[in-house]
Amino acid sequence: MDIRQEYLDFFENKGHEVISSMPLVPDDPSLLFVNAGMVQFKDIFTGAVPRPSNPRATSCQLCIRAGGKHNDLENVGYTARHHTLFEMLGNFSFGEYFKKDAIAYAWEFITVNLELPVDKLWVTIHDSDDEAYELWQQHVDVSRIKRFGDKDNFWSMGDTGACGPCSEIFYDQGAEHFNTEEDYLGGEGDRFLEIWNLVFMQYEKDKSGTLNPLPKPSIDTGMGLERVIAIKEGVLNNFDSSNFQPLIKKVEELTSKTHIPETIGSYRVIADHLRATVFMLSQGILFDKEGRGYVLRRILRRAVRHGYLLGLRKPFMAKLVDTLCDILGYHYTELVEKTSYIKEQLTLEEDRFFKTIASGMALFEEELPHTKGKFSGEVAFKLYDTFGFPLDLTQDMLREKNLEVDNAKFDELMNAQRAKAKAAWKGSGDSSSEGDFKNLLEKYEINKFIGYKNITSTSMIVALLDENFKEVDTIEEGQSGWVMLDESPFYAQSGGQAGDIGVIEGNNHVVTVEDTQKFYGLNLSKIKVDLASLSKGDTVDAIVVNRYEVAKHHSVTHLLQTALKMVLGDNVSQAGSLNDISRLRFDFTYPKAMSKDQLDEVEDLVNTMIVRGLDGDIQELPIEEAKKSGAIAMFGEKYGDVVRVVNFGDISVEFCGGTHVKNTSDIGSFYIIKESGVSAGVRRIEAVCGLSAINYTKDIINKMHEVTSEVKNNDAVLGIKKLKEQIKDLKNQLNEAHSQTAAPVNETMIGDVKVVVDVIKNGDIKKIIDDLKNGNDKVAALLLQAKGEKVMMVAGSKNTNIKAGDWIKNIAPIVGGGGGGRPDFAQAGGKDVSKIEEAKTAALIYAQENL
Repeated sequence: MDIRQEYLDFFENKGHEVISSMPLVPDDPSLLFVNAGMVQFKDIFTGAVPRPSNPRATSCQLCIRAGGKHNDLENVGYTARHHTLFEMLGNFSFGEYFKKDAIAYAWEFITVNLELPVDKLWVTIHDSDDEAYELWQQHVDVSRIKRFGDKDNFWSMGDTGACGPCSEIFYDQGAEHFNTEEDYLGGEGDRFLEIWNLVFMQYEKDKSGTLNPLPKPSIDTGMGLERVIAIKEGVLNNFDSSNFQPLIKKVEELTSKTHIPETIGSYRVIADHLRATVFMLSQGILFDKEGRGYVLRRILRRAVRHGYLLGLRKPFMAKLVDTLCDILGYHYTELVEKTSYIKEQLTLEEDRFFKTIASGMALFEEELPHTKGKFSGEVAFKLYDTFGFPLDLTQDMLREKNLEVDNAKFDELMNAQRAKAKAAWKGSGDSSSEGDFKNLLEKYEINKFIGYKNITSTSMIVALLDENFKEVDTIEEGQSGWVMLDESPFYAQSGGQAGDIGVIEGNNHVVTVEDTQKFYGLNLSKIKVDLASLSKGDTVDAIVVNRYEVAKHHSVTHLLQTALKMVLGDNVSQAGSLNDISRLRFDFTYPKAMSKDQLDEVEDLVNTMIVRGLDGDIQELPIEEAKKSGAIAMFGEKYGDVVRVVNFGDISVEFCGGTHVKNTSDIGSFYIIKESGVSAGVRRIEAVCGLSAINYTKDIINKMHEVTSEVKNNDAVLGIKKLKEQIKDLKNQLNEAHSQTAAPVNETMIGDVKVVVDVIKNGDIKKIIDDLKNGNDKVAALLLQAKGEKVMMVAGSKNTNIKAGDWIKNIAPIVGGGGGGRPDFAQAGGKDVSKIEEAKTAALIYAQENL
């Protein structure tokens, strides 16, 4: 039985619309990953959006619980039912049916479609839910209905959000298999296995914890597919089901070892983590040092460490991908479509960890004998910082030895490292822990940026800081520092866009603005006072210089991202950028170098968008409305309730706080200068547009003029080809000259005349003829030489009866050629190299007959 399809078909027949699984990365700032089937329907449940025309839905949703509040990672491999990634079957009612139908549907599917025995089923409800208690008695004996409190039977997806009482259905796996003190309904044992949770969605919990009634009571249910498959297949552990066994057997094949009770946990961890990493990679999540990418890295490295315990010393996860595709690829076709990419990413990350894992394990083992109670926080941090061991991996290793890490010391070292990293981050606002930023915020609050509409302003100097960010009243002529204007037209570096430069003038002041940065929300410009001192309270004219060239590069970056998605696929996403006056740099996720054809296509697409003259539309929208517009958000970026959306002709729509052109035609031209790798899975494009593109093309044209002048040909390519041919010929001639013999091999005397007739392989035969004539009083010589598929023939005569021209005319036809010349010197060419020896013989006979 295909339980997934059986479930979806069942509810489709009950009037539910089948909805596909949403991406693992949700459009919800409160969640790291989708962790339940209802996440994609949250806005409907809360009334943020109108309910759909069909208020019934059903889905099989991929979920991850390996980060944040809902984190099952540490349990995977140690229990029969926890997974980092799992599939949640669900049916939903948006203000239509409620408890009665939800309970009836669930009971029918379990007892009729799945044919689970009634005597194995138990039901729990919230202790206050009398309505559910009455409804369940229509299907199951009252003795099998148990009441529990909030801890067990009140569900919420987080600290805030939709929630309500719930009713859970349990399957009794039998006292003969599970008989510990915890194996009772509601206990921690595995005898009573929860298979379906029916959430009666009645409330929205706000930040204060208040439960606010939802517009219409709704239904949200979730049933773990992996658990149901195990039950139907008659196994007591999810990992013993057909969902996992092929993966475990493949690991046994790779290790050449059959699992035993002491090692089965490692096999299960690898099988589970392979599923999670493959699905995450298939949806564009990449290994990283933080956020979702770090969760992905932690999961993979945990699997690699267990592979290491089984004796594997080289990347192996990619070898399991095909097996997973055999299990799930028919339903999740993207796994099959992206198999090569997934394998490549897995192998790259594994290879990195395998380079350090042995050293890290040795350090871990060295420290264990010195561990008294708690494992050293310093060593745990070194494992993390030097050898790439995530903290939870070290904790996992210690758990097997009933030890724990000194988390306080680890956190102290981690916080110190973060502070150090922030201090080194230009423009982070943390570049000077000694700065007077706190005082500025308390005294003046955040100043106002007015640069979206103005590139000049008359502003007042609110505060001045020296180069060490200490507040001062005056910056003298010749000194440098920072200025805080009450209203600043200078854009502070953000979102990849360079900070504005310009000038500040007034009251004899001449001040150069060298950069603008944001520190703790404060817009500060770095200045050098060129003339007259600058004082706090002065009113000055602030003027931005060359902003529009920066804007061109920023706008074309948006077009570039769109073009890259068109050419390389939607998995491409921005991983960093820089836009300044003269260039742009765009980092993006992609596993390998782009081909020339791909780069040409991207460049052509961007230039097409430019010449189409797409109007730039910039709006500030509520974040939810912006998301619904399809705007691309920068991965990992945090946004407020209102966001700025930049739209070029509905082709490129992105969240962006930067400055942009009014129309793409203002950009001019776009050229890709370089494509390179930044790190595993991240590529970089460097390009120019606007005035920089003009300068770039001018430079190319000037160089072309230099080339045509040097090669003395208006067609530079043709001129270069001719030069290459000439060089090739000269090289050959040089080689021949170097290798020529001092005298021909075939030399004879006829009377008092030296006669030379020979085939010369190397050397300049014209020069040899001249040398023979110069070195002898009486000589007659004819030399032949093969030049590729052609024959060269040269004859010379001095003080003899033979005329060189006649000699050549008689011999040349033999090799399919012709020629002639003077009595003392003649040359010819031929086409038939195969007749060269025949021509040599004929030439010698001619000499004998005519001397």
